[in-house]
Amino acid sequence: MGKEEALKFDKWGYPVNTTSNHCISAINDFYEQDEATVYEKAVFDAVSCIISDDTDDDVALEFHFKLLRDFPKDLSSLKRAQILCFYMGQPNPSLDLVQQVLPENEEEAYIYGMLSFPLLELGQMEEAERAARKALEINKQDVWAQHCSKPQHNGTGSIPISLQLGSILCRFIPIKILVCCVYHGDGTSANTFCQCSCAMFFNMNVVSLKLYSSWKIARLHGVPVRHSCHSPVAKVLDVYDHCIMREIDRTDATRPEVYLNALGLLLRLHIRGQISLFEDRLKNLAELLTDKSLWYLEWQLDLFILWALTNTDKLPAAQELLKGLKLRVSNMSDKKQQQFQRGLSLAETIYEYGRGKDERALQLLGSDFDACDYKAIGASDEQIDVFNEVWYILLLNTGKAVKVIDAIEKRLKMRDGVPFLWRLLERAYSMMGREEAVRAADKANHLERIYFQ
Repeated sequence: MGKEEALKFDKWGYPVNTTSNHCISAINDFYEQDEATVYEKAVFDAVSCIISDDTDDDVALEFHFKLLRDFPKDLSSLKRAQILCFYMGQPNPSLDLVQQVLPENEEEAYIYGMLSFPLLELGQMEEAERAARKALEINKQDVWAQHCSKPQHNGTGSIPISLQLGSILCRFIPIKILVCCVYHGDGTSANTFCQCSCAMFFNMNVVSLKLYSSWKIARLHGVPVRHSCHSPVAKVLDVYDHCIMREIDRTDATRPEVYLNALGLLLRLHIRGQISLFEDRLKNLAELLTDKSLWYLEWQLDLFILWALTNTDKLPAAQELLKGLKLRVSNMSDKKQQQFQRGLSLAETIYEYGRGKDERALQLLGSDFDACDYKAIGASDEQIDVFNEVWYILLLNTGKAVKVIDAIEKRLKMRDGVPFLWRLLERAYSMMGREEAVRAADKANHLERIYFQ
């Protein structure tokens, strides 16, 4: 009998080299946990809640809390639970989980990096930094700690090149805190951005930036720039070509991850009116994004794909993607539908925004939009903030300067070190004929000189 004829599958679909149904039944019986340890049963229950057809995230989270109460050293389950919290858009239980197991893991560097992340999401920057520093005291190469650690001067009074490049990029992408040295999985490090993996720089495990501002964590989201060969835009072109898209040539690269990074950068350039130099790149990328195998993997990626397709007049593909998202939401449980309805409305908004239908897009977002309410799409505060920027631009483009002024002035009370916000405020003041436009411009210029000296 040939090898293929002797192949059977257990209940989970794993191949077993046997012709015996009794053998398969015995394996399946083992899966029923009669022989499982207490720990294995607990993990099985927790994971089953996540992968079941009628999954309930709240129930799954409760199972993980119970699992980690009984087995606090199971950092793998802790990480799984944190990811669950991330996609639920709930940093509070993520923090509670870490604090629950912290007493049993005080000597583990990784636990402090895991502690830092929800602290960052909750805006507790000082606590996040202390946790990251604690991790680095234990292990200087801990990736999660580096994600949350602030840079140091290089002793010369100037910012290291990695920070200079980071400060350029942070005008166009969401960034929190940057470290001077990027750690690779093989134990090596890089002193410049171009040597590091873009996946670490842009995604959830992104290396981020901390600069010198009164708020301490400067989310520098871009300002108008010169088009000389020495301008930041020229450098961003180089980064896009040689640091982001070149990642696709890596043997371990994943296309969705690379395209998510590229689209996030291009969308922010578009918002800042700097997309003209990137139009060919956007068109080329949009052509790649008609590949349906890239759809429905991540909500955030789907939203970016919608924008790219509509912005490059690939409306049939965009309509099909949007229709598919609506279908998937309609097939969810009532509880899940309620959770993802906002994500769906955001998808409809981005579809209209990409088509240049600003009035309709703003109508979908509403007059009191806050992107932080949409974190269930699977994005951190920093990643999702691009949709706040879309809202500001829509308000300005439809003549609602008063609303923009009110919204941005509130934001600046918490974060006044973001040049792009001051540029938006300058534009809004100018539309109203208010003298404060000069002050806003001066503030933006001052911040730009600091960050790009």
